This record gives sequence, structure tokens and C-alpha cells, in this order.
Amino acid sequence: MIKQRGAAIVGVFVLALSAHVFGQWITYPTPNVPRLPDGQPNLKAPAPRQADGKPDFIGFWQPDRQRECTPDLASRVRLAQPCEPGKTVMVQNGPASVPGGLPLQPWAAELAKKRAAELSKDDPHPRCQPDNYPRVYWLPHFTKMFFVPGELLMLNEWNAEFRQVYTDGRSFPEFMHPIYSGYSIGKWDGDTFVVTTKGFRDDQWLDTPGNPITDAATTTERITRPNFGTLNIQVTVDDPKAYTKPFTIDMNMKIMIDTQMIEEFCLENERDSARLSAPTGGK
Repeated sequence: MIKQRGAAIVGVFVLALSAHVFGQWITYPTPNVPRLPDGQPNLKAPAPRQADGKPDFIGFWQPDRQRECTPDLASRVRLAQPCEPGKTVMVQNGPASVPGGLPLQPWAAELAKKRAAELSKDDPHPRCQPDNYPRVYWLPHFTKMFFVPGELLMLNEWNAEFRQVYTDGRSFPEFMHPIYSGYSIGKWDGDTFVVTTKGFRDDQWLDTPGNPITDAATTTERITRPNFGTLNIQVTVDDPKAYTKPFTIDMNMKIMIDTQMIEEFCLENERDSARLSAPTGGK
């Protein structure tokens, strides 16, 4: 169900738009990008700052499995290949990146095993249901972030999902009606933006293999922007209902230059889910 962005663009736009319009819209220049002498984006340039001096997260972001090899990287992320100092290395993404695996409660381990054996046929994502944060971070869709007074807003192109992270000093409501992405409050710790989220719906999927996240979960995200082209997000999941102890997912997101978000809807006339468990060649 999840397709690469290029394939999605071809399917959505090539039949609908001329090449001329396509080029003008999707490849629209990104303003205020630091450039190298040859005109290429300088992704290692310093991160932009807001008026108050705090880092700005403005931009379009996608997961990045390419990480610079550092001595401590293997202790934070499960590697997909040997790590050579001074080079980049491919890493696992999302919960699969946690060294040693997830500390699942017995019932949750059995459920995840069952879902994997069934090839994730009941995954809510291809069934057009909303995704939760943090799962949105490791799906291959664009997320647009920007600060406005009192909030960090996150817009995701999948089904026009949005997230509000409140920065106005409010506390969590006494009663939180469970919602997909929960209720999020953010504050600064130096140059690190710390987001605490509670109030999730029960029995959501944390990833495509089917590891769960429940209504007992509290997540803590520590977001930094070490340079213009990178966001580092460390998500700690504390869900005693599904896991024996908290665990942390360490990932990078890369900025996408000279492009725009597109509508990617999975709402009406969805027919994929009926085929997820169909035999090979079935209708």
C-alpha cells in the first residue's frame, strides 16, 4: 500500500497535469536555502533560528536512514551494515532500530508475532485510518513543521493529518478523550524541543509489523536541528500496558528542498484492504 513518493506523484499527477504545470508546482523553489558556491543546497549550514533565538523547524521533512557513523551510533540505533568511522551508514528505522529489540509484555509479543505471521493484513494504515505520532515519523510521507504563537504545527500529507503541540504553558486536561495522536505539550530545554504526549487511543499500531501502542502510553520526544538539513528526533515510549520498560527510538529526518506537499488521500472507495489477505492471483 505504501508507495515511494515518486510513484505516488506519477500516479496522481502525470495523468492529470501537463509536464509544464507539474514542473512549476511540485518543484517550486524553497526560499532562504543556504547554498554552496556551486548553487547546491548547503545542508550542513547552521539551522535557522526564530526571533527568540530558538531553532526553527520550518520545512518539509522525511525519514532519513542515512546516518553519519559515530563511535556511539550502534548503542543508539540498530545498524543495517557495518559502521566505518567517517562514513555514512544505513540504519534501521522506527521501532526496528531499537538495539536489542522492543521490551514487549508477553501478550504484546504474542500479538506482534501473530500480526507479522499474517503479513500485517489488519494494519490500520492501508485501511485509511489515521496514523499516530510517533508512527508518522517513520512513514515515507512529507511532514511540514512550523511554529506559530503558542504552538508547533505538524501537517502530514497522508489524509491531510495535522498535529498541534501546545507551547502556551497549558497543562494536560483533567479528562482526555482518547485520540489517535494524543494530546501534546512542548517546551524548550536549551535548544532541544521536548514534547510530552498522553491520551492515545487504545490498540494502535506503532509500526507496520504490528507492535502496539496503548492508551496507557506516554511519549517524550526530544527534537533538535543540528544543521539546516537534519532533524534528530529521540522518541521515548513509556507504555507499561504493552512494554516491560520504556525504550527510545533515535532517528533522523532530512529536509526536502524545492518541492511541495501533495494530497495523498485514502478515504473513499478504498479497495486495497480486501486484497491484503487474498491468495496470490486472487481478485
